[in-house]
Amino acid sequence: LEISSLSENDILVLRLDLTDRSSHEAATNSVLKHFGKIDVLVNNGGRSQRSLFVDTNLDVYNAIIELNYLGTISLTKYVLNHMIQRKKGKIVTVSSVMGIMGAPLATGYCASKHALQGFFNSLRTELTDYPEISVIQICPGPVQSQIIQNVFTENLAKSIENSGDQSHKMPTDRCARLTLVSVANDVKEAWISDHPYLAVCYLWQYAPTWAWWLMNRMGKRRIQNFKSGIVSVQCAPL
Repeated sequence: LEISSLSENDILVLRLDLTDRSSHEAATNSVLKHFGKIDVLVNNGGRSQRSLFVDTNLDVYNAIIELNYLGTISLTKYVLNHMIQRKKGKIVTVSSVMGIMGAPLATGYCASKHALQGFFNSLRTELTDYPEISVIQICPGPVQSQIIQNVFTENLAKSIENSGDQSHKMPTDRCARLTLVSVANDVKEAWISDHPYLAVCYLWQYAPTWAWWLMNRMGKRRIQNFKSGIVSVQCAPL
């Protein structure tokens, strides 16, 4: 469908705060009132993190879980109720390669993405009576975006000063295209990344002892660069 063929009635834009869970049911009902159905839900809200655990206030971890995890499953719950009634739909969640592995400076972010992985893998097993409801998890590696500019730091009031170079990351349009291919083919879990980040995913999955060794070496360098004011390192997963 070409954009030029869409009318105003084919597009609805709603403001949504994932942390305001009391608003999610009304937002879902607004979409249903306008379109009559929801075919696909794409959960793509979240914030990353750049801080050492020992320096980070616990309320930062609470905020990460509220946004990345609880906000996502809250919206999913209301949309899923509709999909169960229709016995059809796709629930797509943008997780991260950080939902597969661990990395320094991102303990809270990794925890939230691991939570999403566990939740949706478990939810899929609860929907076996609804074979036409797909649960799809997209796990991107580094992608060109503004995620670094908006990361959590060691306290909620502080923003990051230097977002670093993003030229080595996957272009946004390629990530979006591969995501659409994954959704169209009902891929349960898609790792979307360039090497060497993708290779580290395979190591973490199939040779974890080697992955731990490698991550310890890479992590030490990453922490040193972080303390020196260098935000991202091209050879280290983000």
